[in-house]
Amino acid sequence: MAIKKIAVLTSGGDAPGMNACIRAVCLAAISVGADVIGYKYGYNGLLKQEYIPLDQYVVRNLLQRGGTILHSARCEKFKHPEQIELAAKHLEDINVDGLVVIGGDGSFRGAKKLQAVWDKPVIGVPGTIDNDITGTDYTVGYHTAIQTAVESLDKVRDTAEAFERIFVVDVMGREAGYIALNSAISAGADHVLLPETFTSAAEELVKILDKLDKRRKNRANKSHIIVITENLWPGGLNVLADSLQAESGVDVRILTLGHVQRGGSPVWQDRLLATKLGTYAVELIQQNEKGMMSAISHRLPAAIPLNDDTLTRKELNTYSMKIRDEITLLG
Repeated sequence: MAIKKIAVLTSGGDAPGMNACIRAVCLAAISVGADVIGYKYGYNGLLKQEYIPLDQYVVRNLLQRGGTILHSARCEKFKHPEQIELAAKHLEDINVDGLVVIGGDGSFRGAKKLQAVWDKPVIGVPGTIDNDITGTDYTVGYHTAIQTAVESLDKVRDTAEAFERIFVVDVMGREAGYIALNSAISAGADHVLLPETFTSAAEELVKILDKLDKRRKNRANKSHIIVITENLWPGGLNVLADSLQAESGVDVRILTLGHVQRGGSPVWQDRLLATKLGTYAVELIQQNEKGMMSAISHRLPAAIPLNDDTLTRKELNTYSMKIRDEITLLG
């Protein structure tokens, strides 16, 4: 399929590597003779027909930059059928031959709805630090978020051991425990709490206290690093901290990493992944593939349908869980 114009947008939560992906889409499109435009502020820009032209000069030096030059936003209007029809009309009005949507599961739901009313290819590129998209080995931004979390955990361990404190470190991930699990393993945290395995506050508190007691006997130090996925503990982390301090007699501090995990220069893994996925997205448009995700599966490019399976929560890696059970949770 000959393509003359490709559009790209970034939607939902930002992720390190989105700029690298924009760059790849732009350069890949130019290499096959197509013009490129970038819609600003996600689907909002598409609904307002607000876009900028992209070329090799605009995307220079984007590879190492965090954030997204197109900006990002969530778009409540895109849940309404008439707005999706308007988006399709706007694409037709300026003769767009294919749209690349860089974002997470919410962005992909919008892409799926748009594909249902537009006869040109809509291709999703998984860009989210949560790594919760089924069908791809990794998502753009995940590796950088892990690196940020691990660096923070390494530093907080120094002060935890100096003062023999318990630190509860809150990391992002929404309903997926990938960041928590793999940053905890990589930083040698003492305990990790995941949405996939969380039972109840009472049961989890008993596990933490038992672990703390074993660690205290094994290494004669009261310091303890607990990694937890955001919004997981009932009533909030202050409730957990108060309970831990009351039961253990050890000073407890809370550290919320927050949005720092979504910023910063992407690590090499995200730069490479973004470049591969952005380039492959253009190839899929050339092949007139519709409603697909540009993914990496078993280290190879893969076209994965944007269906209900793709939009379900990705399961945690079973071997990482085994490591957690055998090493991270050892007393």
